[in-house]
Amino acid sequence: MFGEHRYAVTATWTGDRGTGTSGYRDYDRSVTLDIAGKPSLPASADKPFRGDPTRWNPEDLLLAALSECHLLSYLHACVQAGVVVVGYEDQASGLMIEDGKGGGAFTEVILRPRVTVAEESMVEAATAAHAQANAWCFIANSVSFPVHHEPVILVAS
Repeated sequence: MFGEHRYAVTATWTGDRGTGTSGYRDYDRSVTLDIAGKPSLPASADKPFRGDPTRWNPEDLLLAALSECHLLSYLHACVQAGVVVVGYEDQASGLMIEDGKGGGAFTEVILRPRVTVAEESMVEAATAAHAQANAWCFIANSVSFPVHHEPVILVAS
C-alpha cells in the first residue's frame, strides 16, 4: 500500500529572559515541542551550545528516532520471519562533527540492539531480520549518513 503521510509539530521558544536575542548569552535555548493529543516535550540545545542538559535536544531526538524506527521495523520483520522476540534493548550512539563554520553533521549512527528470542532455532532468522528492518525504516532511509547495526541475539532461558 502506497501512502502519503504528513506530520506536524509546534515548536515554541520559551527562553526569552526579557531582552530577547539581544546577545548570544542573553537568551535561554528552552523550547516546548507539542503535537496534538500527546504530552509536551521539553527541549533545548545540547549543553555545548548553551542548552539545558535536562531537556531533549535535536541530536538526542534524531538518535532516538533512528533507534525506535529500527526497533519497530525489526519487530515487524521478525513477525514476518516467524521469530518470536521477547525482549529488545538498544544502546545506540551517534557521532556528529562540527565543521568549524557554525554547522556540522552526523557522520554515523551505530545501533546496538540486544534482542532476546524465544528459541535457539530463531537466532539465525533474528539476525537476518536486522537487514530487512533497516530497509523498511523510514528514518534510516531519510538520513544521509550510514546507520550501522551491531546486534546481539540472546535466547530466553
